[in-house]
Amino acid sequence: MTNPPPSGPPDPSGSEQSPSPYEPPRGDQPPSPYEPPRAEPPSPYEPSGDEAPPSPYEPSGERSPYAPPPGGSPFGQPGGYPPGSQWGQQPPYAPQGPYGQYGPPPPVGPGSPTNVLAILSLIFAFVFPPAGAVLGHLAKRQLKTSGEAGDQLATWGLILGYVFTGLGLLVCCGWIALLAFAGTDGSGTGY
Repeated sequence: MTNPPPSGPPDPSGSEQSPSPYEPPRGDQPPSPYEPPRAEPPSPYEPSGDEAPPSPYEPSGERSPYAPPPGGSPFGQPGGYPPGSQWGQQPPYAPQGPYGQYGPPPPVGPGSPTNVLAILSLIFAFVFPPAGAVLGHLAKRQLKTSGEAGDQLATWGLILGYVFTGLGLLVCCGWIALLAFAGTDGSGTGY
């Protein structure tokens, strides 16, 4: 570890020592950047001389960009409204047709979407026939107003739903009848 050079009066021998880091700088060295400046330069934000700053509450000699143009309104009327407009009037509405009439549905073409209920009607006619018949009726009702494709799918879902429901009922009734008649063979044993 090294010790700093001793500070104190200059050596009488006349040899000049290097300045100590602990002593204030001499006049021939630049001032430290950590010390405040000696004289403050004038601030660019303060008024110079005898001029007083303009008051924001007093009107200035310049015209405001938000003020109305000189010579009145650019529309010709003192109120600034176009000629012919009156309070309380509004433009008339376009004529409307009677309620409940929407017009014809758009034409059904190869690019129109297929009704989802019609597709489900045909699928459920094979899986659970009563649901296929109900979905077919709902699809027919939707197709009257929507203009979608799928009328034949809904019709076939209805037909197959009713046919398979009838066949299912016949099979169930026949099975019950078979069990009822097979149990009574006259021998007295039920099974």
